[in-house]
Amino acid sequence: MAQTRQANKSKTGQASQERDQIAPNGARGGDKYRRILDAAIDVIAEKGFHNSRVSDIAERAGVADGTVYLYFKSKEQILMAALDGAFESFYRLAKEELASSTDAPAKLRTLARLHLRSLSQHRSLAVVLQTELRQSAKFLAEFSHRELKGYFDLIREIIREGQHAGTIRKEVPDKIAAASLFGALDEMVTSWVLSSRDWDLAAAADPVIDLLLSGMETRL
Repeated sequence: MAQTRQANKSKTGQASQERDQIAPNGARGGDKYRRILDAAIDVIAEKGFHNSRVSDIAERAGVADGTVYLYFKSKEQILMAALDGAFESFYRLAKEELASSTDAPAKLRTLARLHLRSLSQHRSLAVVLQTELRQSAKFLAEFSHRELKGYFDLIREIIREGQHAGTIRKEVPDKIAAASLFGALDEMVTSWVLSSRDWDLAAAADPVIDLLLSGMETRL
C-alpha cells in the first residue's frame, strides 16, 4: 500500500513538474508543448478541425492523450495557442527584417515578402488559416481580435510613416490602404492553397506591392 501511494505521489509530482516547465518562448511545457502545437496544425490541415480528435494530435506529437490535457482544456484551445505561437514568430521575424528597411515602401515590400514566404514554407498553417479558421465565425472573431488587429496596426503605422515622409499619398486613408494590402496578400495565399498546381507564392509579393504602390492607371 505504501509503495502504491509512493508511486502515485511520484506520478503526480512528475505531472506537476511537467505543467510548470517553461518553454524558451515563454509557453508552458517546452518541447512537448511545441510538438503538440505543431501536430495540431498538421492534423487539422489534413483532416479538418471538426474531424480531428485530441487523440490524433497526441499520436502525431508522440505523447499520451493525458499529456495534451495537462496543457490544454480543449481542441479549440490547442488551435488558438498554435495560431498565437505562429503569429508571435511572424512578428518577431517582421521586427528583425523591418529594422533594415529604409523607408515605408521598402518596409511594406519586406512585410509582403515575409507574409507570403512564411506561409509558402508552412503549407499546413496556410491551410488552417485560409480554410479551417474561416468555417467558424467564433474562431475568426477571436483570431481577428487577438492577432489580426495587431497586424493591421503594424501595416497602418508603416503607411502613416510613409505619408508623413511624403513617399505615400496622404489623401489615401491608411485604414483602406492597409486593408487593401492585407486583402491582396490574403487572397494570394488562398489561391495558392486551393490551386491544383504548385506555384511560387513568395514570388507574388513584389507584383502585389508594385500594383498597390503604383496603381493600375496609366499616368502620362
